[in-house]
Amino acid sequence: MIDNNVTVVGNIVSDPELRFTAGGTALARLAIAHNRRWRDRSSGEQREETSFLNIQVWGELAEHVCESLRRGDLAVVVGRLEQRSWETPQGEKRSTVGIVASEVSPSLRWATCQVQKAQREQLYQQPQTAQQAPVEQAYQQQPQPQQPQPQYQQGGGYDYGYDDPEEPF
Repeated sequence: MIDNNVTVVGNIVSDPELRFTAGGTALARLAIAHNRRWRDRSSGEQREETSFLNIQVWGELAEHVCESLRRGDLAVVVGRLEQRSWETPQGEKRSTVGIVASEVSPSLRWATCQVQKAQREQLYQQPQTAQQAPVEQAYQQQPQPQQPQPQYQQGGGYDYGYDDPEEPF
């Protein structure tokens, strides 16, 4: 079986954005900046290149990411690569590659954290900062999200049922 899972460690570029689909499923979008450093063999100089990766996080994990992580945090993202294609209103074809996350966590390389198990009824009860208030309002206005059950597709793979009509990543 061919697998396209990737693990990326990088800094979160901006605060994760939480939305809900029409069906009530939570969707968080964020971007990770990953720096790659190497020494140029010909010149001996230290080089650096930054890659920006768009991340989608679904369901309860999306809510936890928005509650826990902020811009500048070093995060570990595990997920699958996904290419999406679309056509602009002007008729131009576009495509992008991003990561659909199955796990997201803070990196403990230069930080510490205290793990607290989330209780469904306690999520977003009392926001800790003014920044979290819009997330709380969005959560209260939406129905409880239902986790879709993956369906096995003919020819292999699973369909997770996350049809999103918006522009990808």
